[in-house]
Amino acid sequence: MARVCQVTGATPGFGNTISHSHRRSKRRFNLNVQKKTYWVPSLGRKVTLTVSARGIMTIDRRGIDAVVAAIIQRDGHL
Repeated sequence: MARVCQVTGATPGFGNTISHSHRRSKRRFNLNVQKKTYWVPSLGRKVTLTVSARGIMTIDRRGIDAVVAAIIQRDGHL
C-alpha cells in the first residue's frame, strides 16, 4: 500500500537519523495511513479510502460527502 493520503495528499517525509556520535543515515518518516470504509449517501454506496489520521479528522469536520466530492473533482475518479 502506498503511503499517500487520498484526502490530504500527504506523502512521507525524508530526513536523517542522527546517532549519539552524530553520524547520519537516511530515514523515512511514514504517515499514519489506514484503510477506512465510509458510507457515502450521495453515491448510495460504501467507499474505501486510504487516509491518514489528519484525513480522518478532516472527514469528521467537513463531512464525507464534501470530501468525496473534492476527491472526485481533483482526481476525476474515486
